[in-house]
Amino acid sequence: MNQNDALGALSALAQESRLAVFRLLVKRGPEGYAAGEIGERLAIPGPTLSFHLKELAQAGLVSVRKESRFMYYSANFARMNEVLAYLTENCCSLGSVCAPARPASRRKSA
Repeated sequence: MNQNDALGALSALAQESRLAVFRLLVKRGPEGYAAGEIGERLAIPGPTLSFHLKELAQAGLVSVRKESRFMYYSANFARMNEVLAYLTENCCSLGSVCAPARPASRRKSA
């Protein structure tokens, strides 16, 4: 992945609704959701959702498949992992200790 690809992916995620859509799709897994289901779950109107899904697809972060008359969207996990690898490729290059961060929801309170 080059810098422009990373910037495109990060730019696509740098918007509240698109980030919510992507996180929902990551949680769902490869099965994904029909566009209407995404809109219902996140209370995003159809035309607005369509715009956001197009942006995520152009960045390569979501895949779409057509089944009958429905469009199903799912997270592109390979692309997500490429972005994460790009962001962390120089981790610990200066000898400091790196450890994957645990999500805030999984951290124990002190």
